Amino acid sequence: MKRIEVSENKRAWLSQANLLPAGRLFLGGIFIYASLDKIFKPGLFAEAVYNYQILPDVLVNLMALVLPWLELVLGLMLVAGVWLPGAVMLSTLLLLIFSGSLIFNMVRGININCGCFSTEPSTDPITWWTVMRDASFLIPAFYILFAKRSEKTAGE
Repeated sequence: MKRIEVSENKRAWLSQANLLPAGRLFLGGIFIYASLDKIFKPGLFAEAVYNYQILPDVLVNLMALVLPWLELVLGLMLVAGVWLPGAVMLSTLLLLIFSGSLIFNMVRGININCGCFSTEPSTDPITWWTVMRDASFLIPAFYILFAKRSEKTAGE
């Protein structure tokens, strides 16, 4: 009998009412944490962006200045639960772009550092583990994105 109660408690915790805030806090925390080193060391982050060899040179510095602040704002919006549809959509889009950029450079064989959570050149080289780690952030992002949509459609 107790076993049924435990599984019901687990099922209750895994309900959408608990998973959505947990996913928002997790994703928001990831974005906030990822932004901090980049904000404090924009020059090193600009080098990391340049090393990806994706953007034209004239856009590298602009990206290095804007992207960390966008990550911070999106993270804060996710944590605070403010403007969620836009925050979830943009954060999911950024995660897709980040994962695509990692895969693109892995396939090209370019040996660079990720720049995901640290701007230090000696840390976090791109590996398939890095790709999987960053792509795994898409799980809560897609859950929040589609759970919010299905919640609205069910209520209409």
